[in-house]
Amino acid sequence: MLEDNKQANYGRLKDTEGVALALSPSVCLSRSASIQGLVPVVDSQNNPLQPCKPSVAERLIKKGKATGFFKKGFFAIRIKKTVEKPNRSLIVVAIDPGSKRTGITVTTDTEVIVNIQCNTPDWVKGKMETRLMYRRARRQRNTPYRKCRSNRAIGNIPPSTKARWDAHLRIIDVLSKILPVTDIVIEDIQAITKKHQKKWNRSFSPLEIGKQWFKKEVENRGFEYTKFQGFETKTHRDIREFKKTSKKLSEVWEAHCVDSHCLAEMLTTYIEPVKQITILNFLQFNRRELHQGYQKGKIRKLYGSTKSMGFNRGTLIKHTKYGLTQVGGTSQKRLCQNAKIQNCKILTNLSWRTAIPPMTKVVGLLAGCLL
Repeated sequence: MLEDNKQANYGRLKDTEGVALALSPSVCLSRSASIQGLVPVVDSQNNPLQPCKPSVAERLIKKGKATGFFKKGFFAIRIKKTVEKPNRSLIVVAIDPGSKRTGITVTTDTEVIVNIQCNTPDWVKGKMETRLMYRRARRQRNTPYRKCRSNRAIGNIPPSTKARWDAHLRIIDVLSKILPVTDIVIEDIQAITKKHQKKWNRSFSPLEIGKQWFKKEVENRGFEYTKFQGFETKTHRDIREFKKTSKKLSEVWEAHCVDSHCLAEMLTTYIEPVKQITILNFLQFNRRELHQGYQKGKIRKLYGSTKSMGFNRGTLIKHTKYGLTQVGGTSQKRLCQNAKIQNCKILTNLSWRTAIPPMTKVVGLLAGCLL
């Protein structure tokens, strides 16, 4: 049985807005996969290949045979040649869904590539209720309003449920562009139905609908879909003697990624765990709000539309004077209003922010090769 790795305290490398757009120092000089996972690799035609170790990626970049880049916050390298017949093996994306946080572990059949802990877009239900309140208020006044019609969510997946499961698909779609993903493993969530309790059964029906919708979408993408029960994950965790913390919102491997790691092992074999995780937070966008209030101290509430200066909110931009900035948000490194559009270079459109919490103290050289 493999022994757990001991953690050490260390700082982190981050940009001015608190998002790890450059590699963490621990990523740069890690020689052992037990400290840092593998690095995704693509060829010159952006076809995903088998991932390599960080030491191999650093050596290829130094020799000029590859270049590093970020794909929606995930680091990968691009080799300067085309591979016609690549050697590919099993690439598993294991998902442990939760109500507030979700753990995702991506592995090969022998090593861990990356651990992800993300939040869930649980604000959709509240927005739908607010929109319903505004529409009902307008129907009581002598103003134009939308004609009453049947609920389009009946017989289909509700918006709040779709947002939760669609968040997992968005991460899978990004990972599949830099990794040759083959299998999706998820911990099954079962809802027990009860006789003569319509309210109880109806409250769990969106969960079942969401599970079936997610399975169908995964299979349509050509991935193998496997699910395990919660008690099976618990049994495997006890066998491996992994400890799980009761603090579900903490940014540590033992919170959620421990279960996603066990799910990956249940499909493959025993894999040495990687305790480093990537924190992924989905952004909230306000399309339109007509009523705005004030917080304490006469401070106007945070508000913004989906566009600013013609750019979509969340877009990562490189300005000739201000450097790396983002559109919207409350960070100090956001695009100012007096910036000229011709001086902006669009890098990518981000709907989430990624960061690497501190774990090991080492000095890195790979990040210097990229920037």
